[in-house]
Amino acid sequence: MMNTTVFDDEKNVPAVRNLDELVAQLHRVFAHDKVNVEYVKALLAAYKSDPNDWKQYAKFDEFRYTRNLVDSGNGKFNLIAICWGESHGSGIHDHSNADCFVKILDGTLKETMYDWPKQEVDGSSTDGDKRGDTRRQHRPMTAKESRVYTMDSVTYINDSMGLHRVENPSHSDKAVSLHLYCPPFEFCQTFDERTGLRRPAKVTFWSKYGQRTPYGTGELNECSEVRSAAGSTVAIGDVQRALSS
Repeated sequence: MMNTTVFDDEKNVPAVRNLDELVAQLHRVFAHDKVNVEYVKALLAAYKSDPNDWKQYAKFDEFRYTRNLVDSGNGKFNLIAICWGESHGSGIHDHSNADCFVKILDGTLKETMYDWPKQEVDGSSTDGDKRGDTRRQHRPMTAKESRVYTMDSVTYINDSMGLHRVENPSHSDKAVSLHLYCPPFEFCQTFDERTGLRRPAKVTFWSKYGQRTPYGTGELNECSEVRSAAGSTVAIGDVQRALSS
């Protein structure tokens, strides 16, 4: 149970008039050692998307979605604008024990949830965490739930909730989403839907603070499928999950 702080009451968040004010409020919240997940979700919801605030970070690529750093959160979190071209999507991935908040700034995104893969080892089911056992029989992963989010929607995921894939379902419209990862990270795991096999993946930034990253450091996001690229995270601290019951 977390200690009571001024940032405990998700029904009492300040007005957020623009993206700069949102960033400032997030810095105040994450200056504390423990964070109320519901409060952060409410704070993100309080900001109403305005393209004039975030268009400088909206950098698109023809072939894959892009990850564009908005704010580094004094090392406590990363705030990232992810830009999804038509039909772009991520692979199935985890979040490296980080907390992941998502707000839709423009367009529509579809999230598909998966359980962590299970394999058979000598007839016994495992949670897929054992490595190096050649006797494993790999199983296809099955989607358990899909949700569609529209502009100003807010959602949240952590690894205890499962894995997910995110995609822009539109063949004609782009989408932009704002992602907060706490703690920041450079690697995640991606999963083969056919077998449940995992592989480590490095995540990169297409741009930082509105400026294109040097060629070779932000070109490829390894969390992508062939058609696109994905989101990111790695662990540094323990965020108190004060989820409402």
